[in-house]
Amino acid sequence: MPSLPFPRLLVISDRSQAKRPLIEIAEAAFRGGCRWFSLREKDLPAEERRALLAELVVLGRRYGATVMAHEDVDAVDMAGAAGVHLPGGSDPAAARRRLPQALIGVSAHSAEEAAAQLRAGADYVTLSPIFLTDSKPGYGPAFGLDALAAAASIAPGPIVALGGIAPGNAAQCLAAGARGIAVMGEIMRAANPEAAVQRLLAAMVAK
Repeated sequence: MPSLPFPRLLVISDRSQAKRPLIEIAEAAFRGGCRWFSLREKDLPAEERRALLAELVVLGRRYGATVMAHEDVDAVDMAGAAGVHLPGGSDPAAARRRLPQALIGVSAHSAEEAAAQLRAGADYVTLSPIFLTDSKPGYGPAFGLDALAAAASIAPGPIVALGGIAPGNAAQCLAAGARGIAVMGEIMRAANPEAAVQRLLAAMVAK
């Protein structure tokens, strides 16, 4: 089973919030110390998404970074990306058959779903939303730290906290049992993504 990248900060793309082209944001994030990036642009035409992923994979190799894509197993296979992040309700075992060496993550929105996906073969799950967030509306009320801790206590594998994570609460998520944190808008909207990553990483080691 592949181990999580270090540092355990996953930056997820969202060009609708991005202040500049995604490739520029990714490079700035890598310069800031991020080593884990996932391309989420599900609404991009497949050909464009795959071309962008291939570009990100090449960029990531320069920094020793793990580059993944959300949902598009074919794109991951074609681009030689390091892994795939699947939507809730997916079958991680099926993805493993296609990508035996890949890092496989799954989105979860309850403690029970997180535990089930880890038992089904996911290498990690993102649990969201931990806090109120503009990036992922429509997933119900925020979990909060107590529910994150409860989920982590029953999870048979790594939970990555997602949703409203910022330097002021990143360490609290790790203290509650999250094995990593994932961010979207915090980096996509940042005027200086490199500095934003550095602030998050500093907060993560300050727990």
